[in-house]
Amino acid sequence: MVNGKALSKVRLREGIWEGVLAAKVKPSVAVTHLDEPLSDVTIEAVESGLWRVKVPIPVSALSDGVQTFLISDESSGEKLGSFAISAGSPLSEDLRAEVDLLRAELDMLKRAFRRHCVETGA
Repeated sequence: MVNGKALSKVRLREGIWEGVLAAKVKPSVAVTHLDEPLSDVTIEAVESGLWRVKVPIPVSALSDGVQTFLISDESSGEKLGSFAISAGSPLSEDLRAEVDLLRAELDMLKRAFRRHCVETGA
């Protein structure tokens, strides 16, 4: 929650990310991708104190790898939230793939250490 504002993801559908922002007055948000502002971001009232934020994802932002979008309060510059989209085949460089590889290596080291302890009687 930033300055009494809380952003929750609702869905990503048909190229539009949607979220609900809790704020007392109509918020002003900025959405950036690679430090470039996105246009066509809309904010509409849902009910008292709740606002629907819609972020159309530009086709130019879709490419191989992970693309991260930052949502911030336009007046204060504070981060309200973010979302990421993964696409393409070279996801082997993706952080999740690296974590999986580290887990596999850790498991291998644990087995080798246990075997060493059994063999040396430690």
